[in-house]
This record gives sequence, C-alpha cells and structure tokens, in this order.
Amino acid sequence: MVKLIISVFLCAGCINSFSQTPDKPFIRLVQPSRESNLVSWSINFIIGSTCKTCMVTVNGSSVKVYPTGAFAVELNLHPGDTTFNLAAVINGKTATKKVTYTYSLPKPAEPVKELGIESIQTYPEGNLILSPGDKIQFRVKAFTHCTVKTIGDTRLYELPVTQTKGMPGIYQGEYTVKETDSFSVMKMPVTITDSLQISTTRETKQVFSVMSPLASDMALTKGRLAHLEYGLGDDRLGGAKIGYIDSNIVLKIIGKVGTHFKVQLSKSRTAYIPDELVTLMPKGTFTPESLTDKWNVYGDDRYDYVKVGLFARLPYQSYQFTDPSTLVVDIYGATNNTNWITQLQTAKEIRKIDYQQVEDGLFRITISLKHAQHWGHLIYYSGNTLIIKIKHQPENLSLKNLVIAVDAGHGGKNTGAVGATGVYEKEITLAVALKLQKALEKEGAKVIMTRTEEEFFDNKERILFYRDSLPDLLLSVHLNSSEDPFRTGGTSTYYRYIGFKNLSLDIYKRMLELGLKEYGNTGSFNFMLNSPTEYPNALIETLFLSNLDEETKILDEGFQQQMVEKIVAGVKDFLKESKEQ
Repeated sequence: MVKLIISVFLCAGCINSFSQTPDKPFIRLVQPSRESNLVSWSINFIIGSTCKTCMVTVNGSSVKVYPTGAFAVELNLHPGDTTFNLAAVINGKTATKKVTYTYSLPKPAEPVKELGIESIQTYPEGNLILSPGDKIQFRVKAFTHCTVKTIGDTRLYELPVTQTKGMPGIYQGEYTVKETDSFSVMKMPVTITDSLQISTTRETKQVFSVMSPLASDMALTKGRLAHLEYGLGDDRLGGAKIGYIDSNIVLKIIGKVGTHFKVQLSKSRTAYIPDELVTLMPKGTFTPESLTDKWNVYGDDRYDYVKVGLFARLPYQSYQFTDPSTLVVDIYGATNNTNWITQLQTAKEIRKIDYQQVEDGLFRITISLKHAQHWGHLIYYSGNTLIIKIKHQPENLSLKNLVIAVDAGHGGKNTGAVGATGVYEKEITLAVALKLQKALEKEGAKVIMTRTEEEFFDNKERILFYRDSLPDLLLSVHLNSSEDPFRTGGTSTYYRYIGFKNLSLDIYKRMLELGLKEYGNTGSFNFMLNSPTEYPNALIETLFLSNLDEETKILDEGFQQQMVEKIVAGVKDFLKESKEQ
C-alpha cells in the first residue's frame, strides 16, 4: 500500500499562458519526467498541470486543481513497485497517464569480511601537487584488527566504532611531505597486514607529486574576472571567493589541488585560484613583493581616488565595515616605505586614511568614509600603481537622478526553475523586470536592462556589462525553487557585502507587506551578481515558483505589478535612509 496525500488549493484571478482549451483534457507532468522511476527515498511528488476546469484523479482519488490548472500530489512510498494512474476528465472526455515508482531501501553498509582494502579516500580531494609541509590525509575502509600503512611507513590507525557509526575497519592518518621527498606523479600505495603477516596493497585513485625545483612556481593572472578563493569547498554557487583581482598580478604557487593552484599571499595567508585564470611564468620570475612608494588622495566630481605606488602588481583583498563606515584594503607582499600621504581637498567621500604593517608581507590600508552608506569601490592597477576608486554618495538621492540596473535572471538556454504549469523562471523574471523598468522610469530613473527579450547572457557577461556601464544600483530578479511544492515558500533577498545590506533589507521589508511568507534576508551570498563591489546590489528571490500557491500569485500580472511597486518602495526607503544618515 502507499499513503497518498491530496492537497486542496484555492486561488482566483490567475493567468496561465500554458493552459489549454477548457474542453480538451490533458496531463502535463513536470515531475517526474519519466514513466518509470527508481528512487531511494520514500517522500516524492507528482507535479503537473491540466486544463483549468478539468477534474483530476490519482488512483481514483480526486485531486483539487488550481485555477491555473496546476496540481500536485505528495507520495509516501513503501519499498517495492507502486503504480499511479492519473486521469483528467471534462465533458465526458478523459486523458490518462501512468507513473511507476520503484522504491529501494539503501543497502546498509557492511564491514570488510576478509583481508583487503575496500576504499581509500584522500584529502584534499583530487590530484595534488605538494610542497614540503603539506599534509595528505587518508581514510581507508579495510579488514578490521590489522596494520595499515602508506607512504614512508606512515601508520593509519583504526578508529573506535563509536566514531564510525558502528562500522569497524575504518583507518585514518596523515602524511606530511618532507624536504627530501621527490615522488612525481604517483599513486599512493596503502598496505594492510594481518596478524599472520599476510599483506595486500591497493593504490589511491588520485595521483600525487612534489613540486620540482625546476618547475615554474609563479603565475600571472589573466582576464577581467580573475578571482581568488578562500579554500577548496564548493557548492552550486562555486567556491567561496575572496574577491576579484586585476590582470597581470604575480602570484607565488606552492601547490595544486585538482584544477586549482594553491598560492602564498603572505606569511600566514594562502588562497586558491583556478588554473584557467593564470598563465605560468618562467622559472626565475621574482617572488611578488614590493616596498610602498608615494601616495596620492584626491577626488573628481564622482569618485575619490587613493593611489599607492608599488614596484610590482601585488594581490589584494578589500573589506567593507559599517558603524563606522570603513573600507579596508590588504596588499599582500607589500612592505611599508611610506612616510607621508598627500591628500587634496577635492576628496569628498574619504574622511581619513591610515595604514599599518600587519605582518611581514601584509600591508593594510584603512579608509574612513564620510557617509554611513557604502556606494561602491573598485580596485585596479595603472602600471604598478594600485588605485582604490571610491564612489561618492549621489548629491541628490532621488530616483530621477540615478541609474538603476535591472537584471532579469536566467534567459535562453538557462531556463531556471520550472513551475507546475510548465512556466519557466526565465519568462517570469523577464515579465517582472520589464514592469520594474517601466515603474522606475516613471519615477524618472534611467534604467539599464540586462535583457529585454528572450535571450541568453552568461553571468560573466552581465558582470562585465555592468562594470563598464557603472549603475548606481543593481536589482537582480529571480524566483526560488524547492522539491516540496507545499511547505517550502516565501520571499527573500540577498547581499554579499555588509556595506550593501540595507538595499536588500529595505526591499525585503516591503515585499513582506504583500503578506508573503518570510524566507529571509541573507548575507555573504556567493552569487555572481552579488559579487561586484562597484555599486550596491540586491538579489530578489521574489517567490518560490515550485510552490503551487506562489506560482498562482506570480502568474497573476496584477500581483507582479504589486511586487514591482514594493521593490520600488524599498529602493526609495533605502535612498531616504541614506540621505538621513
């Protein structure tokens, strides 16, 4: 038997471009996409659409259909095969569809039953190029109560079952690369020996090597979107970025993990950079380091500038702080040789500037700002001179004096999420973005659009486009998605840098006035459109397209307009607060 949960939906005044003529029944499923489905979890959903006035049954049980034609059924499967017969009926006509699930419980893990090694995991994961002092961690599943060793006679120790969820035969240990090591492109052997001194050996899947003294250990960044990453973690948004850096910056390579070079920034700081973003330099290239030279601080009608003379293009990192409003820039490989800073009265946003040598090879610049709100900054090189470009707060904080960028998320082959009716996120974001453009222009703002029609733009293209056009604010419109079409929903906004938080927060507060469920205002968000430092920006996940209630709302053009009005109101709140601070 299978437990079938039928949900009832209420909605009125909705539109749906995917609806069919009311006298022709049909069933269109967005989940699952196949008739036969192998699953390893009990909770599943059948999600799809039919004609707006059709009646739908699943195995004879009636399912309430949304006015958009959407419907969904939550399934609680039992192990084995279960077939669901769907029927859509109107005016004596019937459309049917069959869906079968095969639910298999995951097999419980079993210990290794004879002398041998079942699996070897190494950390960091991937092929490694190592330097002396680097560590390789091993986790091995093998026959219990044995002696397990790897390179250099390094012992791996069997963990107590209290630390392995009851599984015996889990061995762990680590090897530290020595100055005398010279292994090159090899798989690491792991040997297990029992009490009778019978042994067997298995090699790692990954290959390892020690950096050769003759190999290049310097790299030069390339392209307009080179970036450093904190570590090797990864998720759907990519690795956590330290930030973008300019091209032709020299980095010292101390290793490689998979496709990422490990680089030494300072005595106590390392980072990673994708190998596609650098060009290897000839052996003998100098280690990136420099004394600081003369400074200049001045401004023009839109920006203040801090120019720091260096003798090499060094890597850097910036931080925003609030209360008080401060911009901090760390320059890696720099040593203080500055005895004065020339400051001109043309600087309007910089209140004061200071510096300190935090440690060997780490030089810090601290810039105190006059206004509480950060309006953006850009760091780049002109020759070997580092330039920190800080945007002034606009003199007139009203929409009619500002340039607003509106980004309709996804587009073209990048469809985004899909709703139960079959509507794609890319279509809704474009519809909302066009309404937002019209509303902002009605307020007198100049609006720059990523796209005004159905077409594809890579996120990297979007960032470069806005880096060149430099709007005052950027609003990126999206819809969220979840596996659960009933319980997960709500509106949310996102920012990455603390100095830009207020824009997303003010929009979020206004969106909640529509009676929407809270999904949160999220910071430090590693989305590419949140990554620019040049202007305040906000990602707006208006609703969950996967939630049938919320899909109904977002398909209503009247509700789209209400959301647009709340976004505009949130921007106005942000401008008003900035003016009062």
